[in-house]
Formats: sequence, C-alpha cells, structure tokens
Amino acid sequence: MNDSTDADKDDRRAIPLDSALPDWLKSLPDSSRPYAALARWDRPVGIWLLLIPCWMGLAQMRIPAGFQWIDLLWVPLFAIGAVAMRGAGCTWNDIQDREIDAQVKRTASRPLPSGEVTLQQAYIFLAAQVGVGFLVWLTLPNDAKIVALLALPMVAAYPFMKRVTWWPQAWLGFTFNFGVLVGAATATSVTGATVVLYLGLVCWTVAYDTIYALQDREDDAMLGVKSTARLFGEKVLTGVFVFHMLATTLIFLGAYFAGAGRVGALLALGFFAHGVWQVSTLSNEREARALGAFKSNIYAGLIVLAGLCLAAFL
Repeated sequence: MNDSTDADKDDRRAIPLDSALPDWLKSLPDSSRPYAALARWDRPVGIWLLLIPCWMGLAQMRIPAGFQWIDLLWVPLFAIGAVAMRGAGCTWNDIQDREIDAQVKRTASRPLPSGEVTLQQAYIFLAAQVGVGFLVWLTLPNDAKIVALLALPMVAAYPFMKRVTWWPQAWLGFTFNFGVLVGAATATSVTGATVVLYLGLVCWTVAYDTIYALQDREDDAMLGVKSTARLFGEKVLTGVFVFHMLATTLIFLGAYFAGAGRVGALLALGFFAHGVWQVSTLSNEREARALGAFKSNIYAGLIVLAGLCLAAFL
C-alpha cells in the first residue's frame, strides 16, 4: 500500500501543474519525461507562436513572385529549428528562474525547482538543443544566418527582463518574432514591409503574453516580478485591446506594402475579429480564462499566415 502511494506521489511530482498534455508526459519513459517538460514539448503553443512568424516572413517575401520549390525544404527546417530553439529558450529561462519558480504554485513542480533535473543536466540538455538549432542554422542562406545570430543576445537576456522592466512582454515580442526576419532573409531579403510586419507581431505578443501573465499576477506581486499584466492593473483589458489594434494596423501595412492588396485587408479583419473575441472572453473571470484565451492565439497567427500564403499563391 505504501509502495503504491509513493509511486503515485513520484508520478505527480514528475508532471508540472501547468502542463497542457499531462497524459502525454505520463506516457513517456521516466528518464525522458523531465526533459520533455523542461523543453515544454508538452506545451506546444509556444512552438507554434515561434514557428508561425518564420513561415510568415517566408510567405510575405513570396508575394511578388509566388512560392518556389526550395520552400518545401525551408518549411520543415523552420519547424525543426523552432522546436529546438524554443526548447532551448525555455530551458535557459528555467535555469535562471528556478528559485522564483519554486515559490509559485503553478511552476513549483517544474523539473528544476522540483529536483527532477539537476542544474548540470539542464545545461547539458540546453547545449544539445542549441546543437540541433545550429545544424538548422548551417543550412540557411548567409543573410539569414546573420539575421538569426542577432536574436541570440535577446534570447539570453530575456529571463532577466522581468526583474528590471515592467515591459518583459515587449522584450519577448522582439525576441520571439525574430523568425519573421529570418524567414524573409531566407526567401529574399529583409525589407521595410518585413520590419513593419515584425513590429505588428511584437505588439501582438505584448497582447497575448499580457493575457498569459494574468495567471500569475498575485504571485508576481509578492515576488516583485514585473509584467504588463501588473502594470496595466484594472485597465489590463484596455491595454490588451490597444495592442491588438496596433498589431492589426501594422500587420495590415506589412501585408499591403508587400503587395497583398485586398487579401491583406481580409487577413487584418480576421485577425482583429479574433482580438475582439479574446477581450470579450476575458471580460469575466480573467485569470480563469487567461490560459484558454492565450492558447487561441495560434489561430490568430494562422489567420495572418493563411492570408499571406493566399496572396503569394494569387
């Protein structure tokens, strides 16, 4: 009886409370389960939100002349790179935040604060993921290689932003959406239209990561962790809506300047409608509905991506 109870406790300890796919984690071998949780493979939303901008940049630069056969190579390579580098970023973030995570109920059962993975093991796993990302980097055109390297200092600095600024969500936006610049440089080159689209995606990230941060506002206040969710206070939904409006405007202009025409207007309308839906969803029970609203941003990104792809095909 005691053995069974101990086994159950060990099983629960190995599954972080904020896991989106706890049953999938349980199905993995015990030795690999903590590393999957450390890389957030059980929370694929972040992978999509990192990957979709890469595909957006590629699609945007294909609007004038259409897609090329080589894109069949870039699409899966971007996916592999996104999985590896998002996992590396999460591992690095958890290494730096392990003491903070141990004091927050939602994150205390993550692999590092719970002791499932040692600090040395986390660093080795980080190096392995960066190694996979490096192999993908080697395949990129030279201009794209240079652009991709520019993102690394931003990734390294991100875990510390919540300690020094009320706008860590903005820093995440500049970091997480760098893939749109890499995608554009892989297709042809980074243009003014790409930069405008990039800035729009940054505003989008501020909106959706503010929603995500609603879950931890009380714990963050006690620990002194800063966020736009705390900064905006009771006007947090107004702040989210304003950044959605800014994102919609800039995303539309980025598509328009690239030659998307009416398709650009349609994708902007669809994106804006999703933003309105998010804010209305959060009008009641903000913290309880925050995670679901955050996850829905995959569809917001896919709306923009579909519009850019349609413009390239047409």
